[in-house]
Amino acid sequence: MNVTSIKYSYAILLILSLALIRLVPHAPNFTPIIAISIYAGIKFNNKYLALVVPIFSMVISDFFIGFHSSMLAVYGCIVLNVFIGIFFSRKFTLIKYIYLSFIGACIFFIVTNFSVWMLSGMYPATLEGLTSCYILAIPFFQNTLISTLFFASVIFYATIIFDKYIDRRVQFNLK
Repeated sequence: MNVTSIKYSYAILLILSLALIRLVPHAPNFTPIIAISIYAGIKFNNKYLALVVPIFSMVISDFFIGFHSSMLAVYGCIVLNVFIGIFFSRKFTLIKYIYLSFIGACIFFIVTNFSVWMLSGMYPATLEGLTSCYILAIPFFQNTLISTLFFASVIFYATIIFDKYIDRRVQFNLK
């Protein structure tokens, strides 16, 4: 197996493993999915794979968690975050990844809560209803933002450590 295949396998395993975190008890919206989506866009040269792996991991966990009326908005945000990763994938730095994760979390908050307002029937279809929806979602946004930045840092450092380990193994085998 060549180094590229090993790194792709690592990235897929990392994404699927982190997606499983959605299945264990956790604070509302405290998941790695936004960080995973951006990471997939940054790390996969194959853009089809970059889209399929995070979506596949969401479908698997949603199969166990349950499906809901705002799923299209959630999945749309995942796709959008993959494209953000693709567009800014030139160099994988922690600062860039944290910045993109912050933007991704904000996009997720705006889009998914708009979807909740429109589709759930929990809020009146007025400007006041929309405002209430966003205000009441702020605690969830806090969890989304903290978890996204936390998991982005974990993913970044895990990838750095893994890449160094693989590079050392390759150098050792070449001598």
